[in-house]
Amino acid sequence: MIYTRQKFFLISTLLAIGLGLAAFPAKAQDTSVPSSGEEIEATVDALTPYVMPDHGPFRPDEITIKNNEFIAMWATSPHADAQSESFTHWDEDGEINENCATCHSGAGFRDFYGLDETAVGIQGPTPTGGVIDCDTCHSPGLANVTEVALPSGVMHAVSPAETTCMTCHSGRSSGVRIEAAIAEKPVDTVDPELGFINPHYRLAGAIWLGAIAQAGYEFADKTYSSQFFHARPIETCASCHDPHTLQINEDVCSTCHANGEPDAIRLARLSYDGSGDLTQGIRSDLAANAALLLSLIEEYSVEVAGTGIVYEEHYPYFFVDANLDSRADEVDGRAAKYDSWTPRMLRAAFNWKLITADPGAFVHNPHYALEILYDSIEDMWTAMGRDVAELNIKR
Repeated sequence: MIYTRQKFFLISTLLAIGLGLAAFPAKAQDTSVPSSGEEIEATVDALTPYVMPDHGPFRPDEITIKNNEFIAMWATSPHADAQSESFTHWDEDGEINENCATCHSGAGFRDFYGLDETAVGIQGPTPTGGVIDCDTCHSPGLANVTEVALPSGVMHAVSPAETTCMTCHSGRSSGVRIEAAIAEKPVDTVDPELGFINPHYRLAGAIWLGAIAQAGYEFADKTYSSQFFHARPIETCASCHDPHTLQINEDVCSTCHANGEPDAIRLARLSYDGSGDLTQGIRSDLAANAALLLSLIEEYSVEVAGTGIVYEEHYPYFFVDANLDSRADEVDGRAAKYDSWTPRMLRAAFNWKLITADPGAFVHNPHYALEILYDSIEDMWTAMGRDVAELNIKR
């Protein structure tokens, strides 16, 4: 059988559509797409008069998509991963709720800022199936957004290049909410009204701003580092992260750091974790202090709160561990949520989760991260009648 260029192009396109749909769950398939050879041939014959001609300036194999390279880069990023939990969590519900839609759907983001020609704010149900698409970051209307509201209530001025990043990577809770929850309550008394408050995930923006964002629970008698400006021209998220792949450009690091490997970078010739090891990067010091804080929370839960606690990587994160086997106890076949919080324990757990929820905290703002961890460690250590100087850690 002899095909003209038009027919060959159409057959190839129809086959590609069929193969592409086959890669998705059955509920997403369009059963109207022809599958058999006869159906394809019939569809091609019907559409042949409308395809591009063999000659002229519009041959399909000669059309250049100018943004094709950037689209291909974006397609490899977490922002485009349509199968990830970040975008499929609401599939069974059929829509994304208002609290989550802004950052878990391009359509929701545009709706939130009124970039879709609706009023500012989520106006109704946001459909599932979307990702952080091109128009999320490239909408012309972003130029009109001059500030973002942080979870603490602080309004922070932004440029169009920062708006999307700062909106979605500053978390959903802050130390201000912790303060409101524990205000005037006896600090070491279990309160059944208290429950864990999750700062959320990937909190680079909040950590980067430090005390400006008031992201962590900040102790009243302490001072905290502000926004980490790093070194010019490293001033925005895109200074280090490729805006399409989101990968880190380590060549930027090596401009100033002898070893451009992020894990090798140190903040100063000080051992913040008390180990005395200056050959490791500051990331290791932060990880060690975070591990120390979690161990103190576990110890305090037994000695003071009276019920053991364990952290697991799923909601609601902290669970009962009465037999201290480092696994969540079960009630009726389900992990038992921890409900023996004291104010001191709650603020320590929030600060621990805040810092560990940002894997890049050691770069985004190591000063603020070290301060938050140190102060929480000191608070927990002192509550159990010990002197923090014994630990030899640094703030």
